[in-house]
Amino acid sequence: MHSNNRQSDYCFALRQASRHISKLYERHFSEAGITPTQFSILRMLGGGSGLTMAELAKAMVMDRTTLVRALQPLFRRGFVAVSSEGQSNRRLRVVLTSPGWTKLDDAAAHWAAAQASFERSFGPQQAAHLQSELFRMTSAVSDR
Repeated sequence: MHSNNRQSDYCFALRQASRHISKLYERHFSEAGITPTQFSILRMLGGGSGLTMAELAKAMVMDRTTLVRALQPLFRRGFVAVSSEGQSNRRLRVVLTSPGWTKLDDAAAHWAAAQASFERSFGPQQAAHLQSELFRMTSAVSDR
């Protein structure tokens, strides 16, 4: 027996909240000329010496096909590039380019404005708690 009670549907509630919050971030990132997903990729790559496609896909919780589609505009605009590791070209890493670092720095101000807007509307403590719970949930699910 199924129910039309959306109040008890976790998937619906999470997807609805995700779309609502994504719209907020999209408005802010549109001023920087990138999407929230592109910002997340740039930020992930900005944490070190680049990542392999498999590492980046895992970190972004994306399948490789979706990741390649998300990376294409970043490659075209020169924000990311591929570099090979050592003497073997078998381990390719996606890395930020100089324009990519510049775009990341520019977009970080828009990200901070989106964060502040979210915290104002949701409450700073509630936002921090929500973030903590979401990360706890995703790490618990990915461990299975």
